[in-house]
Amino acid sequence: MYWGPKLHWPIMTDITDRRLVHLPPAAGRLGHVLGRPKVLAAACVVALTTLGWLYLGLAATGEGAPHGIGVLCGPLPRAAIGISGLAFALCMWIAMAFAMMLPSAGPMIFTYAEIADTAACKGEAIVSPFVLAAGYALVWIVFSLVATILQTGLTQVGALNDNTAMTSTVLSGAVLVAAGFYQFSAFKHACLHKCRHPFPFFFANWQTTPAGVFRLGVVQGLYCLGCCWAMMSVMFAVGAMNLIWMAALGTAMTVEKMLTGRRFSHALGLSLLGAGAIVVVLALQQG
Repeated sequence: MYWGPKLHWPIMTDITDRRLVHLPPAAGRLGHVLGRPKVLAAACVVALTTLGWLYLGLAATGEGAPHGIGVLCGPLPRAAIGISGLAFALCMWIAMAFAMMLPSAGPMIFTYAEIADTAACKGEAIVSPFVLAAGYALVWIVFSLVATILQTGLTQVGALNDNTAMTSTVLSGAVLVAAGFYQFSAFKHACLHKCRHPFPFFFANWQTTPAGVFRLGVVQGLYCLGCCWAMMSVMFAVGAMNLIWMAALGTAMTVEKMLTGRRFSHALGLSLLGAGAIVVVLALQQG
């Protein structure tokens, strides 16, 4: 591994074929493992996903939250909103995005790592999958910032209840219905196709510089956002930090990207449409 002359990002060489005999045995084995893109890709996905769920789990028990602020258990109290409260809410959304979205990005990151591993075995310089993952993560960090601002605004006007779900049951149902309809949209499936088949994208746009690979990660993150933003918006209808819904939606989005065809996506859409319609009808009957 060496450092590029202009950019301070790690660039990998053909370390996979080196025996690193000049190093102690333990260091040599570690260097050999760390020089394999597929190993780094797996470690990246597992580590960041685990950290996301760990942080959410700790926050669910009240650990790490500012005094008086429980984003998992309730909205940001109007009097308690400040820099610390907003920072905590932002961290929660980032953790949720990592926990829910990184597993679904695994095939994309592994595809890049597979191509990079082949190139490394040929002695070609490649860029670490961490750089690709960083570009992908940036998109969801920006999304988390927008979601934090939206949550804060909704809280300030009293549109979120103590479970960080919308106070208007009809509006919650409308969000579910809108997310259901989006499952049938052409734009949704165009983005889903890009997420499911990343190899043609990498093959046509292959980069060997850190900045170039970072941009590839950003573009793939935008495809993922276009595919999944409506499903993520459901969290406002069911409770912005509801761990059960979080796990269910995260699993659904991961499975959706691993399958082919549109049946599963349409089944999800019908389920959301049905749930939303039921919620709206019951709310109108009670109102």
